[in-house]
Amino acid sequence: MTPDHFRTFARYNAWANDRLYAACALLPDAEFRAPRQAFFGSIMATLNHILVGDRAWLGRLEGVPSGITRLYEILFEDLAELTRARVAEDDRIRTLVDGLDAEALDHEVVYRTMAGVEHRTPTPWVLSHLFNHQTHHRGQVHALLSQTTVKPPPLDLIFFLRER
Repeated sequence: MTPDHFRTFARYNAWANDRLYAACALLPDAEFRAPRQAFFGSIMATLNHILVGDRAWLGRLEGVPSGITRLYEILFEDLAELTRARVAEDDRIRTLVDGLDAEALDHEVVYRTMAGVEHRTPTPWVLSHLFNHQTHHRGQVHALLSQTTVKPPPLDLIFFLRER
């Protein structure tokens, strides 16, 4: 895994988030918040969880406290505020990844879980998890959108690569 590999994923990630959030913006607020059969219980809560995960992992990568204490935190109930935060977090991810070189990828991230357990994980695997985590939960939101009148957008990596 090279720095360019992660740079591509950072850009893909932002592209997919932009598409997914644009689709969610077409929902009435009640549908955005509606309880649904999903792990986090709603589109709003699932999108918040993705942001929570990103903030926790970016804090670990940067060596700064994230302020995140629970995976179920609702950081923003309003979609417009959540969208602004998502765009800012995607910019933060791109900035971090753009600053990586091969040497930076040859280190471990030492961090504590929210339960306080210390772990050491090679940086490439932390970054891979960050992007995989988003993809996993974006897929859940995609499925939840299928339960509404809003057509879920294509989010496959190959579509992003073809547009580049």
